[in-house]
Amino acid sequence: MCRFLAYQGEPILIESLVCAPCHSLVHQSLHASEGKTETNGDGFGMGWYGERPEPGLYREVRPAWSDENLRSLASQVRSGLFFAHVRASTGTATTRANCHPFSAGGMMFMHNGQVGEWAKVRRRVEAMIPDDFYDDRTGTTDSEAIFLAALARGLAADPVAAIAATLADIRTKMGAAGIAAPLRFTAALTDGARLWAFRWASDNRPATLYWRQDARGLVVVSEPIDDAAGGWTSVPAGHVLVSDRTRAVQLQPLAELALAA
Repeated sequence: MCRFLAYQGEPILIESLVCAPCHSLVHQSLHASEGKTETNGDGFGMGWYGERPEPGLYREVRPAWSDENLRSLASQVRSGLFFAHVRASTGTATTRANCHPFSAGGMMFMHNGQVGEWAKVRRRVEAMIPDDFYDDRTGTTDSEAIFLAALARGLAADPVAAIAATLADIRTKMGAAGIAAPLRFTAALTDGARLWAFRWASDNRPATLYWRQDARGLVVVSEPIDDAAGGWTSVPAGHVLVSDRTRAVQLQPLAELALAA
């Protein structure tokens, strides 16, 4: 499974979270401690907001630990809202288009999880993406398909409801295809001002997700990036962390998904 990091707060250099800590995301790309696989070497990506409403993206198929361009960019780019992701493929090709994060308009998304037996249900899920959004489909992952299908269900207006409806629809399609494997959805989403982080799975075994907030800002991670004792709080399974424009954090149960389970 993948590892990711999201930051919302005062503008900081990306390297201070992605590269510098003792168990940074770059370190996790080779030595993850809480994922199914220790190595996450099937590409890397980061996205950040700067002077424009749309995020800038840097995505590459090389592993994060061997990408000198990543370290150079991260040491120069300062942002108050950025995502970073190291990928462990669950079956789709290692291509730049399949690396996270994904963006459409001013929204950005990254995912750690899977649609079980994706190849069996891929056509049905992609049919959930209307023509207006399908032009943004550049890769073959289940993650990008979920993002675009949710956009068509009102993601910009009500992210939690749109995600709930999308995942419930995918579960129905998986059932129709005779798929018993789980649907797992640990993900981060932003519109450039607010941040949502989801932790849910149909088998009640979602991937890990933690958060920490201080005077500087909010950090959400797949696993802690340092060994600060007591500094990290786990997002409960079946919940979404919501941080508004003032960085006020709330944890909400995903009632809609529980009803669909």
